[in-house]
Amino acid sequence: MRPGFGGPAIPVGVDVQVESLDTISEVDMDFTMTLYLRHYWKDERLAFPSNTNQSMTFDGRLVKKIWVPDMFFVHSKRSFIHDTTTDNVMLRVYPDGKVLYSLRVTVTAMCNMDLSRFPLDTQTCSLEIESYAYTDDDLMLYWKKGNASLQTDERISLSQFLIQKFHTTTKLAFYSSTGWYNRLYITFTLRRHIFFFLLQTYFPATLMVMLSWVSFWIDRRAVPARVPLGITTVLTMSTIITGVNASMPRVSYIKAVDIYLWVSFVFVFLSVIEYAAVNYLTTVQERKERKLRDRLPCTCGMPHAGTLLNSSYSDVDVNTTGNYGMPEENGDKRERILVQLALADGRTGGRGKGVRGYASIWIDTHAIDKYSRVIFPGAYTLFNIIYWTIYS
Repeated sequence: MRPGFGGPAIPVGVDVQVESLDTISEVDMDFTMTLYLRHYWKDERLAFPSNTNQSMTFDGRLVKKIWVPDMFFVHSKRSFIHDTTTDNVMLRVYPDGKVLYSLRVTVTAMCNMDLSRFPLDTQTCSLEIESYAYTDDDLMLYWKKGNASLQTDERISLSQFLIQKFHTTTKLAFYSSTGWYNRLYITFTLRRHIFFFLLQTYFPATLMVMLSWVSFWIDRRAVPARVPLGITTVLTMSTIITGVNASMPRVSYIKAVDIYLWVSFVFVFLSVIEYAAVNYLTTVQERKERKLRDRLPCTCGMPHAGTLLNSSYSDVDVNTTGNYGMPEENGDKRERILVQLALADGRTGGRGKGVRGYASIWIDTHAIDKYSRVIFPGAYTLFNIIYWTIYS
């Protein structure tokens, strides 16, 4: 029977010394903590006369023969009392009947995490202690010294988190079938280290996006160079996304890292689509070019026209990687050639209008890569500024 049975609630003070905070698991949403749990109460039935006022200390064998508080950890998944080399339990009784009951426990408890800002998040977890059988009418559970009742080892550290603070609170918990119970909370706040994720996730994703921009400076006829570059960056981004999600719980909301990776994936994918558009327009241009060559009038009035056409519109040039038989200056050689043909055709009363229309198409196709060199880096830089401003 509890001390003072039938009378007022017996006060039981508690203090805790945290020995280690072992693991924090986002997948299982729990944490593991090893602590010294100490209870203080007074049981006059255990009082004994003493001239020296010295206490008596016992091991765990006496615990089974007297009344002790029936504490348990709310929302715990696993817990055990250490038993090496013997049960880590200590009972100390003072002459006036005061009792100190101490045990060393490792407990794995649930921690509901909000990962919407992962990995730029801060998590708050709590370990809850409560009497299993005695309501607040029989047992008054309280922190013996307030916040000073919680002590931590300064050497406690975690690989992914910075422990910001520990603090204690007390609340009442209600169960519809049994009543009200005193509940003690050990609450701690954790801020995640970002450097690991910068090296493993953010920097590789950013480099893949920047690598996809290299194709804008490669000649648009170099299909063996541009296509594998685009496909490689897309597959690498897919691997990064899969690797990050493999170590995360399958939550139903979007995390901060998902936003960054998927936006980066879209940029890489758009660089591939950009080349598809350039390649298609180039193919259309070449068809018009062959038709133009077949429709050209007599070039008797144009000096070296045969050489000009052979060097500019040969079938071999269609399959080469930019070697058109004449040196280019900033990619504008073909535009100048077509303008000359348009003027010559005008003098001979030919189809100058069709030639000028084709020259316009050529310049638009050439401008896609040129504009992409500015638009893609600018848009991605703007996204990074907005992203880090919101989540930092």
